[in-house]
Formats: sequence, structure tokens, C-alpha cells
Amino acid sequence: MIDCHCDALWKIWENQYDFHNDPRLAVNYSKWMDSNVKIQCFAIFVPPTVPSEAKFAAALQMTDIFFEKIIKPYPNVKLILNKRDIHGLEEAEKGAMLTVEGLDLIGYDLFKLRTLIRLGVRMIGLSWNVPNLVVDGIMESRGSGLTEFGRDVIQLANQERIWIDLAHASYKGFFDALEIAEYPIVSHANVHAVTQHPRNLDDQQILALINKEGLIGINFVREFVTDKNYANFEDLFLHINYLIESGLEDYIIFGSDFDGSDDLVDGLTSISDYPIFIDYLKKKLPQGVLNRITCDNFIKKSPFN
Repeated sequence: MIDCHCDALWKIWENQYDFHNDPRLAVNYSKWMDSNVKIQCFAIFVPPTVPSEAKFAAALQMTDIFFEKIIKPYPNVKLILNKRDIHGLEEAEKGAMLTVEGLDLIGYDLFKLRTLIRLGVRMIGLSWNVPNLVVDGIMESRGSGLTEFGRDVIQLANQERIWIDLAHASYKGFFDALEIAEYPIVSHANVHAVTQHPRNLDDQQILALINKEGLIGINFVREFVTDKNYANFEDLFLHINYLIESGLEDYIIFGSDFDGSDDLVDGLTSISDYPIFIDYLKKKLPQGVLNRITCDNFIKKSPFN
């Protein structure tokens, strides 16, 4: 099992939670070890309340937390930088990958992004919900697309063979980025045809994404799953099944958004709940399809060597 998005770093940074076993974290060490998640991606997310001049320092602090609190204390947790690291994980080992959610933290400085890549970032989320100097976020009414600086960002990602994450980009920015991104991904979003949330992907976006061999990470946040005031496994499966029935089982992955929201699918509120959900999916899907969407698609399409 591979999960390509959680916000535990932000929660630890903002609240000084203990990664080892703080129950307020949906992803902590103890819960992770009780789960079947082999690789967990950890996002650097600097909230918009942080002043512009302090954003990059906050990002570096979260990077330090990643190495000092998640990697260093645990010999069985390995840093994932490439496919060799993935395939090299022993049975008792887990992998941790560093990602970025929102490029307001680099301002107009490409060297800051290069620094984060050198520190291990392997997925770059262009935006959060608000605008930055790369692209507008999906909640910005202006809806502008990719800037020239944004094109420079994507060219850097192409050169470094790392993912460009379009999960929060404006609608126009989504398509602008797809024109030039060699390794696109949407780390945590669902299907607009099932639940009409602005962050969910419509059929045109899905088609454009898969035409570039991109991946779609299924999100567990209730408002992306259903319009009801609660969500269950069946509601979440509707999004997975929509994609499978469209012939897209080779493009589905999971991006839970654990610790990014507390309003999640019932019974799927922390990383330790994954085994129950996977048992549910075993009753719904052939084993080969289940293997693809839980791990094989992520590994096969990972751009880094």
C-alpha cells in the first residue's frame, strides 16, 4: 500500500506534536507500523497565514522535522528518493517520501525549489487553494493559468524527473501545466461526475491527465467524497469504480489527505484504518486490479530512476 499525500508535517510543525505516538496525528509512527502502508508521502505545506518572508524558513523547518523526527529515530523507516529505494525496502521496513504542497513558499526564487529538490522533494504541488507566482489556486475566482515563472518551475521538474502535482491548481492552470509537464500527477482529488466539488476532476481533466500518463490519488476527505453530511466506504468506492469502469485502473492511486482534514470517511480516519478498507476492496475488486491501485501504478509511473 502506498499513500501519496498526508499533512502530518504541517500538524507537527504547527502544534509540536510527537510523531511517535501522539493520538492527534492521523499519521504517526505507531499507527503507521500498525498499517499496511509501505510508503507514505509527507507534504510540506506552509499555511497562508505565514508571512511571505517567513514561508521558506517554515518549509525548511518542516523538512528538518521530516529528517529528525520521521527518518532519523527509526532504523526501519527509509528515505525514498528513487525506484531503487522503493524496491530495496525489506519486509519490515517502511518508506517515507518528501513532497511540497503549494509553491507560495518559494516566492519568485527558483533556487529555493532547487534546494528543496536537493533535500529530497520528489513531488511538487504547484499551488494550494490560493494564488501564487506560479499559478492561481482552484479557489481563486480570477482563475488565471500558468505564469512564465510557472513554466520555469515545470521545466525544472522535467529536468529532475520528478512529479508535478496539479491537485490544487486552477482549472486553466491545470491544462496549461499539462501541456508541458512530463510527469503530472493529482495526488489527492476525486471524480467530479460523482461529487461536484471544485477540487474534483471532471471528465475532460481526467482524459487530459491520462493522456499524459498521469495518476489520480483518491482522497478520503468527506466533502470530496459525497454531498451528504457523512461518508462511508461505499461512497468512496463510487469514485474508484467510476474510474475503473472507464478503463482507468492503471491510473488510480491513493492520496488520503490524512491530517489535512478531520472530516473524513467513516472508519477511515487514520493510517491504521487502511487494512480494514483494503479488506473491503478485496470483496469488490479482482486481486490484480487491487494490486495496481494500491501500489503498482505508483511504482510503475514513478518518474525518478
